[in-house]
Amino acid sequence: MNKLQKDGPEKVVYKGKIFKVVKQPMKAGKEKIIFEIVRRSPGTRLIIVKDNQMLIAKEFRTELNDYDYRLPGGKVFNTLDEYEEALDQNILPFAIEAAKRECKEEAGLIAKNIKHFSTTKSGATVMWDLIYFIVDEFEESENGQELGTGEVIDIEWLSFKEIKKLCKKGLIKEDRTLGVLFKFFLQYPAKYIK
Repeated sequence: MNKLQKDGPEKVVYKGKIFKVVKQPMKAGKEKIIFEIVRRSPGTRLIIVKDNQMLIAKEFRTELNDYDYRLPGGKVFNTLDEYEEALDQNILPFAIEAAKRECKEEAGLIAKNIKHFSTTKSGATVMWDLIYFIVDEFEESENGQELGTGEVIDIEWLSFKEIKKLCKKGLIKEDRTLGVLFKFFLQYPAKYIK
């Protein structure tokens, strides 16, 4: 069995502000194929916990034309150019700074302790990582939430049991987050139950 290998430079088909579509020549043995790859700056998601509770955001999402319960978070880089400049570096320090920023903007909290928990991959041809952090020490921001233009986000503290119910009812619609929450509940809840 021959594994896929790059077979030449990629060709940019489209480049926007946050997305890039490329064609990448590949080969497996003597067979050659073209991969179409979509690349986007990674995002952050925050598992903010205290006393058997987790902060959840109820956010209006235009792609759903509805509200979704989700973990606070956002883009690591605001533009594709910023992301591409950082590609040859460790992305985690950039993600930590973005997570702190999103914690303040979306949750109205200043993170005092932030730990990397998990990074999810979207797939082989859609490159969009989500980097999850646990925030278990924080203080309230004097200004509260600092939402961007068009953001409609209400935050609530819910018990772990209530978060699990949201997952079961399909009210948390970001599927990668469901998997990460499942992993969190298997590994960490005893530490946060007071």
